[in-house]
Amino acid sequence: MSDPAPGAGGPPTRLEIQHYAWLARTFGRTDYLLLSPEDLAALGDAGAYVRKVAGTHLFREGEPAPAAYVIREGTVELYRGDRSRSMVVSRTGAGSVIGDIAMFRSEPYLQSARAVDDVVALRLDRDRLLPLLLQRPVIALRWLVAGLGQLERTQRRVLGLMHRTLLQQVAGLLVDEADPRGEVHLSQATIAGLLGASRQSVNEAIAELRGRGIVETGYRMIRLVDPAAAAAAAHG
Repeated sequence: MSDPAPGAGGPPTRLEIQHYAWLARTFGRTDYLLLSPEDLAALGDAGAYVRKVAGTHLFREGEPAPAAYVIREGTVELYRGDRSRSMVVSRTGAGSVIGDIAMFRSEPYLQSARAVDDVVALRLDRDRLLPLLLQRPVIALRWLVAGLGQLERTQRRVLGLMHRTLLQQVAGLLVDEADPRGEVHLSQATIAGLLGASRQSVNEAIAELRGRGIVETGYRMIRLVDPAAAAAAAHG
C-alpha cells in the first residue's frame, strides 16, 4: 500500500506544509544550507509513502536496491541472514534513512529491513532522486550531512562499547532503548545480536541486573525498575 507524497500545483495545503517541515528537520541541520520551499517540494515529489505492518519488510538482503527509505513513523529492525539464522544489526526509527548506500552504489541491499511495529516511510526511488540531487546541490549537501550524522552516531556507539564489560553494555543498551514507561521491547536474542554476544552471556547479565533490583523481565520485554541504577551500571 502506498500513498503519493504531497505534490506541487497551487498553494501548499496544511498537510504539505507539515510534510515539508518534517523533511527539513530530517535532512541535516536547519541553521545553514537552508532548504527553500521549492527544494522541499521537489524532494517531497520525488517519493511516495509506503506503510508496513509489524513483521513485514521494506526490503530484504540481497534484493536489488532501487530505492532508499526515510522512516517517518515506527521502528525498523535491520538484520542479516535468513529465518533459520539471523543477526540483528541495528534498530532505527523516525528520521532515519535506510537503504541509501546500496541504492547509490547500485548494489543489492546489504541487510533486511523489517517493521517492528507499524511503519510509515517515504520511499525515494533512485531514478527520481539522483537527477534531483544533481539539480539541487543544497539537497545533496543536506543528504550528505544527514548521512554523516548517522555514521557519527554509529561510531560513537561502537566506541562506547569498547573496553566495557558485557554487563555495562547490556545496561547501556537497556537505558538507550527504554520507552517513557521504562519498558524495553527487545528479546534477549535481539539484545545478543545487537551487542555481538552470546545469548547465554546476555541472559546472565540481565539476571544479574534483575538480582540487583534494576530490571524486571517478561515475555520479550524488560522493564527498568531503577533507571538511575541502570545508568550507573552502564558506566561501571
